[in-house]
Amino acid sequence: MEILIKAAQLILSLSILVVLHELGHFIPAKFFKTRVEKFYLFFDPWFSLIKKRFGETEYGVGWLPLGGYVKISGMIDESMDKDQMKKPAESWEFRAKPAWQRLIIMLGGVLVNLLLGVLIYSLTLFYYGDKYLANDNITDGVWCVDSIALDLGFNTGDKILASDGKEIERFNDILESTLLSKNITINRAGQRIDLPIPEDVISRFIEKESRAVFLPRIPSIIAGFSENSLCQQSGLMIKDRIVQIEQTEIKYHDQIFNTLQNYKDKNVYITVIRNDSFMSFNVPVSKDGKIGFYPANLSLNDLDRLGVYELSVKKYSFISCFPAGWNKAIKKLSSYINQFKLILNPNTGAYKGLGGFGSIGSLFPSEWNWEIFWNLTAFLSLMLAFMNLLPIPALDGGHVMFLLYEIVLGKPAPEKFVENAQVFGMIILLSLVVYANANDIIRLL
Repeated sequence: MEILIKAAQLILSLSILVVLHELGHFIPAKFFKTRVEKFYLFFDPWFSLIKKRFGETEYGVGWLPLGGYVKISGMIDESMDKDQMKKPAESWEFRAKPAWQRLIIMLGGVLVNLLLGVLIYSLTLFYYGDKYLANDNITDGVWCVDSIALDLGFNTGDKILASDGKEIERFNDILESTLLSKNITINRAGQRIDLPIPEDVISRFIEKESRAVFLPRIPSIIAGFSENSLCQQSGLMIKDRIVQIEQTEIKYHDQIFNTLQNYKDKNVYITVIRNDSFMSFNVPVSKDGKIGFYPANLSLNDLDRLGVYELSVKKYSFISCFPAGWNKAIKKLSSYINQFKLILNPNTGAYKGLGGFGSIGSLFPSEWNWEIFWNLTAFLSLMLAFMNLLPIPALDGGHVMFLLYEIVLGKPAPEKFVENAQVFGMIILLSLVVYANANDIIRLL
């Protein structure tokens, strides 16, 4: 069921983005009286699921969910319709239009995706506000939940302050800052320390399949018991909050393991808070230093309600949400571009993490959440805009590259060269799609 919910969110998100992207080409094409032969959501090799002709344009839904397209008359595109290109140009064809009009038509999809990302971010900020855990509120430092953090030199309790000299304002930015920085500044027991981050940190992250590296330190609240649990047999119950073991105060769950190591094969007095009352229990500790319980996986909202951390909340009016949405979109796009640069550098190993539809789908939650859905859709819209603007033939950026060539030199690029470049570009794109989705499959094995 979780897979179906994730898949449904992915398909809906991509459908919205693809249709609006293609509308970005379709509308200026119609405005400049250019014939559009097809407008399709998804690709339709051999057959279509749905198709209907209105006027000169066939609208349809294909069966291959890898995007969508508009087929514009007189244009060398993925359809590779060479027969039409051999005929004299008609006034309603793309190739007959001035270069500046063709440039607007080709940039329309990218522009729509950019504006859509800004619009969605703006409206989600207006409707939901901006709720986050400020890094300054992590007064007792972070919890290192993966060995990769320890390998990089971090310890539980470190306060992570800055990335390459720039202050980290939000807790959620810590992991990304670590992956994209050369140096992280921490406060460890009052001492300011600079930790160099190795160039291959992303490769290490991918190889270990780490998803959570740093978490806020959380209280130790019992959520369940292991089989033959020693603490359950001693009277502890689900929702008990452990606050003391013998004379050691327990503020955070990460203190439990090290404390119990001192009492292997012994009995300890464990103090808990139950229904706002303090209660103590005599609990035997196993030879492995365990008492047999699972801690609660607390969300930031849970931690806020418990008073462990105070979340910061920003509300936006309908007017102020738009500049805030713009700033958020620029920040997200800049972050994505920085990550893309790392993929191009073989030394980082970031290319190993290139993923396809499975990786994108995994970003969506297993339960339908409209706030997360729209924020992910906004990010994917910005990502689609950037990727389409790359100067690769078969992408919008490739067409823009040839149009700029024509505008600067006053003559179009040779038709045969454009055709060959289009084929080459499609080979590159298909290879990337196969590689990315193969990575997803390999991760599942």
